[in-house]
Amino acid sequence: MNKLTSSAEALYGDLLSGVEHWRGATTQWVGIASGGAWIAKRMQHDWGLDKIGIISSSMHRDDYLSRGSKSASARTEATDLPFDVTGAHIVLLDDVLYTGRTIRAVLNELFDYGRPASVRLAVLIDRGGRELPLGADFAATTAVLSPEQSITLSKNLDGTFAFDMM
Repeated sequence: MNKLTSSAEALYGDLLSGVEHWRGATTQWVGIASGGAWIAKRMQHDWGLDKIGIISSSMHRDDYLSRGSKSASARTEATDLPFDVTGAHIVLLDDVLYTGRTIRAVLNELFDYGRPASVRLAVLIDRGGRELPLGADFAATTAVLSPEQSITLSKNLDGTFAFDMM
């Protein structure tokens, strides 16, 4: 079922419901800059989490030389993991999973900080089109888009989410 006609807010609610059983004393929630970071910060507020992490893929991207530090992802938040990664159960949060290259880069960044006990991935939208053998452990919805199309999460001034589709 393609729920892109649903709002980003509804999919955020589906994501919260879908990953709630992962909550635990050793679970650390980490948002991938920038859409995933917005999700993590909102989750921190909604669930009353003590701390969340933010992780950037910019320094480990395989297209860093062509994108450089001027890319949109490089301008987002820097990695901030205010907990010990070693032995932690990490849940990575992102808005859209597409080729898998961002996830590969984020995993490299994460392991620079330590060796987690486990890593799971939760996303709002899995749009297929993988170039690497990576998948989400939870996706609020799946969508089929052509390679020319893109969908990104945006955050409104009031903190609510919306989708921008091109």
